[in-house]
Amino acid sequence: MPLTVIITRDVEDRYRGLLGSAMLELAPGVYAQPRMSAGVRGRIWAVVEEWHNRLRRGSIVMCWAEPASAGGLGLATLGEPPKHVLVHDALLLVQRPLSPRSTLLKS
Repeated sequence: MPLTVIITRDVEDRYRGLLGSAMLELAPGVYAQPRMSAGVRGRIWAVVEEWHNRLRRGSIVMCWAEPASAGGLGLATLGEPPKHVLVHDALLLVQRPLSPRSTLLKS
């Protein structure tokens, strides 16, 4: 039963009630549970996902220790801005588009 962390941003208050009933709220929108089973984690994520799919407001990230995954981390995300997580040499990397104002440094 690995540590599970859920981080919410700009979501409705009902998420706070649901997550606060099963996890410790460490800071506003940051929830942790040191011994959450995969079954409980899956049920909580199913509710969170259903709510988010209705209104599509805010963003939610859940991570947990997953030894079989790249980098040893299980990761699930909902919302904006979208993140593309890539596996490279057994590491998890987040790919984001460059902003139009980004410039390349010339050597």
